[in-house]
Amino acid sequence: MNWQEFTALLLLATAMSFTPGPNTALSTALAANHGLRRALPFVCAVPVGWGVLLSLCVLGLGTLLLAVPLLSWAVKIIGVAYLFWLAWKLSHATQLGQADAAHLNVGFWQGTALQFVNIKAWMLTLGIVSGWIAGRDEPALRFAVVLPVMLTFAFVSNLTYAMVGSLLRDWLSGPLGTGLRLQWFNRAMALVLVITAIWMLIL
Repeated sequence: MNWQEFTALLLLATAMSFTPGPNTALSTALAANHGLRRALPFVCAVPVGWGVLLSLCVLGLGTLLLAVPLLSWAVKIIGVAYLFWLAWKLSHATQLGQADAAHLNVGFWQGTALQFVNIKAWMLTLGIVSGWIAGRDEPALRFAVVLPVMLTFAFVSNLTYAMVGSLLRDWLSGPLGTGLRLQWFNRAMALVLVITAIWMLIL
C-alpha cells in the first residue's frame, strides 16, 4: 500500500468514524446518563464488532450480501427497527441513571451485534474491502494494515463522544435535578437515531 492509498484510508476513516451515527449517538447518551465507565463496554464493542464484520466481508460475506437482495433488505429492516426501538427507549429517559435495563440497555454484546445491522458500518466495510483489499496485490498484508487503523479510529471516535457525554452529565441534570435538560438531550440523541434509521431505509 503506497502513501497515497494510506492517506486516503485515513481521510475515509476520519470522515466515517467521527460523523454522527448510531454508534456515536449511543456512546454519548450512555455516558451522559450513566457516566463514562458505563459507556466503556459499548465503546469497546464497536471496534470489536466492526472488526469481525470486516473480517467476514474479506472472506466473502459482503459479496453474498450484495448478491442476495432479500438478505440485504433483511439486514436493513432489522437495523432500522432496532434503531427505532432504541430511540423510543432513550426518548423516555428523563432522569440520570433512568436509562437502565428498563429503558436503554446496550452493553458489550449488544454493541457488537449492532454493527451487523448498522448500514453505515456495512457501507464503510464494503467500501474498504473493494477499494483497499479485494483484487489488490498481497490482500492479506493490506488487511493487516487496514484492520488496526480502522479499529483505532472506531475506538477513539466513540470514546471521544462518550467523554463529551460524560462531561455534560452534571449540566444535564439541571437545576435541582429537574432533569429537563437531560430529557431534551436524550430526545435529541433519539432524533439522531431516527434520522439515521430513515437514512438507512431510503439508501
